[in-house]
Amino acid sequence: MTIFELSKSGRTACPLQKRDVEEYKLDPKFLREADAMLPEVDELTLVRHYTALSKKAFGVDDGFYPLGSCTMKYNPKINEAAAALSGFTNIHPLQDQTQGALRLMWELSRDLCAITGMDMFTLQPAAGAHGEFTALLMIKAYHNSRNDHKRNKVIAPDSAHGTNPASAAMAGFEIINIPSSSDGLADLEALEKAVGEDTAAFMLTNPNTLGIFDKNIKKIADIVHKAGGLLYYDGANLNPIMGIIRPGDMGFDVVHLNLHKTFSAPHGGGGPGSGPVGCKKLLAEFLPWPTVEEDNGVYRFSKPHKSIGSVKAFYGNFLVLVKAFAYIKTLGKDGIRNSAKMSALNANYLMARLKEYFPCHSQDICMHEFVISCEELKQRTGVSALDLAKAMQDKGMHPPTMYFPLIVKEALMFEPTETESKETLDNAADIIIELCHEALNNPQSFHEKPLTTPIGRPDEVKAARFPILKG
Repeated sequence: MTIFELSKSGRTACPLQKRDVEEYKLDPKFLREADAMLPEVDELTLVRHYTALSKKAFGVDDGFYPLGSCTMKYNPKINEAAAALSGFTNIHPLQDQTQGALRLMWELSRDLCAITGMDMFTLQPAAGAHGEFTALLMIKAYHNSRNDHKRNKVIAPDSAHGTNPASAAMAGFEIINIPSSSDGLADLEALEKAVGEDTAAFMLTNPNTLGIFDKNIKKIADIVHKAGGLLYYDGANLNPIMGIIRPGDMGFDVVHLNLHKTFSAPHGGGGPGSGPVGCKKLLAEFLPWPTVEEDNGVYRFSKPHKSIGSVKAFYGNFLVLVKAFAYIKTLGKDGIRNSAKMSALNANYLMARLKEYFPCHSQDICMHEFVISCEELKQRTGVSALDLAKAMQDKGMHPPTMYFPLIVKEALMFEPTETESKETLDNAADIIIELCHEALNNPQSFHEKPLTTPIGRPDEVKAARFPILKG
């Protein structure tokens, strides 16, 4: 029964205290014409209602969550404890001389520089796409400062995250798409044809969305730089290389990171994000302000000479910065490197378990994620990648990313992350292999799955185009 069906007139969860202040009469235009339709229930019913709702949600604390390119990994609770310290939660953003908070931001910026090979960072952007947009505004400001106004095109490979061309378009650039080669890497010949005097930047994530490290990255950097463009690093896939190789050493000029992915702050419905942007010295004067500088142990805000301006109120999502800072300091240099190695090891182990049953684009080795194709299974049985993903929900497992990247037909992208155990990976592989056999023997059953979840198969296109944002 719903909480409305359990409602009885006059029941209350707790009595309201008598008013001890003078009643204030609101302007009638702000008042409802009729009372809100709220259920009247006792405290126990209310508690059970919200407890039942909480059990309908699925998160990384509930089970395996291999959502590719999104890095839905375990969030260490020590990070949450650090972010909950009263010294961080009770300060006001206008207390701009709070040395502890300023030192944290300065040290975090230095750590991110060390990890990425950049020279300076801004911590303001609120998410990855916001970081992309910020970096592209810096790139535009850089070219304009050199009176190089003809550079109005941004190049991106066909395997790029969808936010790359979207961010470039928002920044006022024209987007040029180049194909991938047969091995899943950026096509060098196509890139050489695409670059020119109008090239502002090339946006790339390495490893790419297929989970493949682009061995041609130095050649790519040379091609872009010789044309006068800048090389932009989408940091969504930093996980398997952090502490091992740095974007700055590959030739990238600017990078955004996802603290809510790579550095373990809760992701998605778990809280706000953070997408810091780092750059080499040639772009540092265009960073958003304020940045933090240190002088003989004293920390203060500063404004880069040709700053593009602020991109978010105050200093970014500060408590997310605290969580990322705690994560980096807990792991240290060796821990960061080991985390990267484990993310690649886990992905390769799971891929090895599945490649006998599904074609994998990374035939030999992948980095932190891999993509399988369900095209052959669909041709043989009619069971699609969507059907298989929905069936995983009945097994207590969150589905991987579906139908991305678009260059792989019937794609499922898995990212097991470094925080999962071998037992978890074996259980996931067993589930997927079992579903594969079931598809061969009883394909019709898949078109009704999932059967055990609160919601089965909503009209996802309608939900996206016509969302209901109020009750």
